[in-house]
Amino acid sequence: MEKKAMLGPKVRRLRREHGLTQSQMADQLGISPSYLNLIEHNQRPVTVPLLLKLGQSFGVDLQSFAEDEESRLVAGLREVFADPLFDSSGIKNQDLKELVAVAPVLGQAVVTLYRAFREQRDDMQNLAEKLADQDKLQLAHSASFPLEEVRDFFHAQHNHFPELEAAAEALCQEANPERGDLYRGLVDWLAAQQGVRVKIMPGDVMGYAVRRFDRHGRRVLISEMLAPSGRNFQLAGQIALLLHRDLINRIVDAGNLSGDEARRLARIGLTNYFAGAVLMPYNRFLEAAKQVRYDVDVLRRRFDASFEQVCHRLTTLQRPGAKGIPFFLIRVDSAGNVSKRFSGAGFHFARFGGGCPRWIVYEAFRTPGKIHTQVAQMPDGTTYFSVARTTVKASGGYRSPPQQFAMALGCDIAHAAQVVYADGIDLENTEAATPIGVNCRLCPRVDCSQRAFPPLNHRLIVDENLRGVTPFLFAPPAGDGR
Repeated sequence: MEKKAMLGPKVRRLRREHGLTQSQMADQLGISPSYLNLIEHNQRPVTVPLLLKLGQSFGVDLQSFAEDEESRLVAGLREVFADPLFDSSGIKNQDLKELVAVAPVLGQAVVTLYRAFREQRDDMQNLAEKLADQDKLQLAHSASFPLEEVRDFFHAQHNHFPELEAAAEALCQEANPERGDLYRGLVDWLAAQQGVRVKIMPGDVMGYAVRRFDRHGRRVLISEMLAPSGRNFQLAGQIALLLHRDLINRIVDAGNLSGDEARRLARIGLTNYFAGAVLMPYNRFLEAAKQVRYDVDVLRRRFDASFEQVCHRLTTLQRPGAKGIPFFLIRVDSAGNVSKRFSGAGFHFARFGGGCPRWIVYEAFRTPGKIHTQVAQMPDGTTYFSVARTTVKASGGYRSPPQQFAMALGCDIAHAAQVVYADGIDLENTEAATPIGVNCRLCPRVDCSQRAFPPLNHRLIVDENLRGVTPFLFAPPAGDGR
């Protein structure tokens, strides 16, 4: 609670949402209006007993209420103002904290505006490159902005959707596969309940598609190139679209996403969420995960799922009263492009630009299939435990090589002892942790030999007669902005 005790803006927003004056809320909480005023202005912490009263009186989820969303927003703003565009602005970290404390909605609007600016700047750069090459002029719209919006939508829900969990559990009970044959259970259920047949099709016939729904023929066509876990996943996803499209649309509508593209991406994400919940039913999966201490290989064998499916499912175990470890997850390709990301443990990912080359996720490509572990520490002293390994997506044959990604699953060091991969690691010795950062522009570590860009608020020393062990030499920062 020490990091998360200053919750003044959240308390103030909660009071305003319920249409209460400070005196009325203070009366319900059994404290004085003056003390509540101090809390709302972050001059007093929210104690554990008071947090419990907030939960009882206003029906808030205590863990989500106590989470430090302000810290996450500050990290996002810090990344925005790390852009060279603001090099001369002199904005300090304390300025960002004060903005978030007073006007978090305004702070989020700044991040959203910057995303739109980055999208337009990238489009203009693509246009300039095409003109320079005298190639055919075709401005491809960047999909990064709706992707980021959808990622924020899932993060706001803690990557947990109770209605989809309940729907998936109901399907598992109805399908009732014999001898653990989920594929046969789903095929029989589709035939009996929806009049839909399933047919495995040759890869050359399916082309780029791994699943296609033939609406007129009432058939689900599945590519032969999919592994059994992939076939089950695709069948469950198709059932979500056939049976629960209205539910998925209601969840998406409640997210107030800005455009059709973002809403479509959110629907796909929720469809995949449902499919994962069918493959790995919540209660049974959580019990198994705790029993085997989150051993991904054991879990994927037990639930006939892929390494990636298990890792993603572990990030969704946030049911109130029955929670697993709050994991974060990232998937990158060999060029460092992020294609999947969820921050369930307060881990701050780079929203704009690259990540930290010292993080173990990039090391995984050197030894495909091997589990890598790492204790890593951020510049603010927060320490995390990470597990990384490569995964391979199904290919379309020799002329269509498989996609290789690196997955990283991690948690706060406080939870690491519950994870089998941490056995034999001295988790108390944080001085041995690998120092990492969000990205080069946001990382203040001036002694990093893998730095690609200079850090914010540091002036470069340019001297052709002086060469250090790091790519850059810096003068001390002009002010204490970190």
